[in-house]
Amino acid sequence: MFPTGAMGYDASMPVHIGTSGWQYADWRGRFYPEGLAQARWLGYYAARFETVEVNNAFYRLPEPSTFERWRDATPDNFVITVKASRYLTHIRRLKEPAEPVHRLLERARCLGPKLGPVLLQLPANFHLDLGALRDTLQAFPATVRVAFEPRHESWYQESVAELLSHHNAAFCLSDTPSRRAPRWRTASWGYLRFHEGRAQPAPCYGRAALRAWADRLAARWDDEADLFVYFNNDHGGCAVRDAHRFANAVRNSGLTPTRVPDAREASIAPGKRVA
Repeated sequence: MFPTGAMGYDASMPVHIGTSGWQYADWRGRFYPEGLAQARWLGYYAARFETVEVNNAFYRLPEPSTFERWRDATPDNFVITVKASRYLTHIRRLKEPAEPVHRLLERARCLGPKLGPVLLQLPANFHLDLGALRDTLQAFPATVRVAFEPRHESWYQESVAELLSHHNAAFCLSDTPSRRAPRWRTASWGYLRFHEGRAQPAPCYGRAALRAWADRLAARWDDEADLFVYFNNDHGGCAVRDAHRFANAVRNSGLTPTRVPDAREASIAPGKRVA
């Protein structure tokens, strides 16, 4: 039995805001205190955020013991989203997905009720293959939420949206200067990734851009829906600062954000934090 991707969620806090990873060296002195051992970073992060998107599972699928360690280092209401292995998305290119999906979930189930959605991000040169996507979505148990982020424009057609809707899989909304993707709602829940802002210092986002995205979410979903939002613009601590600002924008739009660091903890200026 695989855990449901919704069991650990707090329905009263539907906009889950986090960052894409937590182990960034340049966050020391900006977000993490100078004297805090790296082994304690996840616990520090999880006391200030309610969710994280784990990207290193894409490069090398962690052992079950690693997922167990993440589970044990985080609070009961913490949600861990897992990016699917590149073996499935980039090497197999979604062909014969049953074995890699099973292996991923066999390990990720060690997170227990903290397992959040699974993100399928395709390579930019992967063109439309509706059959491969259908087989992959069918390989996941209905209890696991799947978010889909294609990066080639051939995927941006109605047949893809319909297939995702049939499986209640979320089309990943993405903000990046390098491409313009549809803003489809294909599921009862939603998924948004911020890749690179246009404000200074780069790659931070400006307040107007964050307000616009908060309003878009509020126009598509009400306060009863689960929404997952991750900042992938980690350089210089931008992701932490922007998560704090986005939570304010979400609140002003009428939705309810999960916990984020306060303004002092979300500074992008290096400082002398003490553990």
